[in-house]
Amino acid sequence: MILRLARENSGWGYRRIQGEALKLGFQISHMGVAKILRQHRMPPAPRRSRRSWREFVRQHADQILATDFFVVDTVWLSRLYVLFWIEVGSRRVHLAGCTYNPTGAWVVQQARNLAWRLQEGGLAAKFLIRDRDSKFAAAFDQVFRSEGVEVIQLPYRRPVANSFAERWVGTARREVLDHLLIFGRRHLEAVLKEFLVHYHYARPHQGLGQRPPGSDSSPLPLVIGDRIVRRDRLGGLLHEYSRAA
Repeated sequence: MILRLARENSGWGYRRIQGEALKLGFQISHMGVAKILRQHRMPPAPRRSRRSWREFVRQHADQILATDFFVVDTVWLSRLYVLFWIEVGSRRVHLAGCTYNPTGAWVVQQARNLAWRLQEGGLAAKFLIRDRDSKFAAAFDQVFRSEGVEVIQLPYRRPVANSFAERWVGTARREVLDHLLIFGRRHLEAVLKEFLVHYHYARPHQGLGQRPPGSDSSPLPLVIGDRIVRRDRLGGLLHEYSRAA
């Protein structure tokens, strides 16, 4: 019971837990509470109440927007930078754009474009998480703060802190980009937009109970005799399956 009270009430100190235990009929001193918590390696209230980064993300997932860059090399040995946003709770991804030269002004303009969607109610975000890349200038943060969004800068060289964004980049590379030759900016944008349609409406996601991010409905029960058809995207690189109408 003492351990349960401590786990479920991270801000309670030894005497507060003792009082609750006495109310429930358990005779114990506050030093007895302290001894039990120490034996099970549970810290006292000030440290026990500190939430880990994982707990914070899990609790506020539906209000967190993450952003990041990744690079794609073309067949002409030029490098393209891709900026994207991902809604942590729903896993929906928004492609900001691709550029050969990601200047601060370009990045700020992409932030403004997304801010308009926030104003229109198309996105629900209270937190934006980003790394400390120099391309995210002070004006970039100010765009979101003006919309009431708190900007959280992640620690240096800790990609795991932005794991949802990193995971999507890995998915895009494994399923599409590693199998194609990219000829330029327009080609890359067309490929990513086609992949996002597949990602949102056809690709099952483990973190969403095997539902696509853009689907709110549960799978339909199989009916004997239904014909399953396949649709190809990106020249047959991606396959989608559905029931024939």
